[in-house]
Amino acid sequence: MTSVPSATDPPDPVAAAVVAALSARRETVAAAESLTAGLVCATLTCVPGSSAVLRGGLVVYASDLKTSLAGVDGALLARLGPVHPEVAAALAEGARTRCGADWGLGLTGVAGPGPQDGVPAGTVHVSLAGPGGDHPARTGRTLRIDGDRQAVRAASVAAALALLREQLG
Repeated sequence: MTSVPSATDPPDPVAAAVVAALSARRETVAAAESLTAGLVCATLTCVPGSSAVLRGGLVVYASDLKTSLAGVDGALLARLGPVHPEVAAALAEGARTRCGADWGLGLTGVAGPGPQDGVPAGTVHVSLAGPGGDHPARTGRTLRIDGDRQAVRAASVAAALALLREQLG
């Protein structure tokens, strides 16, 4: 994905694979997105049949919304800042539980052009929370992405979808 997906774009192949895998497993996904501001969900909805697997998404660009919408602990945000692997993990779990999905994706980072709170542009944390009752499976990645805002955001979406695809097998 190199731009904001539109209805005329062919579906992203990884997004199509994610939708197919989730459909086959009869599972769902939701996302809490900060720097991507809904692009993960937009990318998934370009795939026919995505309505069967995408529960929804939370755009939590502002830090206070990370707490009020996604359920990220305010003390965690105050201690670590909004761009941290633990915040991405909390966003993933918040998306999963708040949207009633089997899987949750959480993305936070700095798209640029400059640093945010001392964190360099291109720093991105992507996390996945999965099924597992009180102790869901969690995995995450920290990325350092070169390029402009659009390149950072596009690579973040690709990384999040790839992470989910890997876990789905």
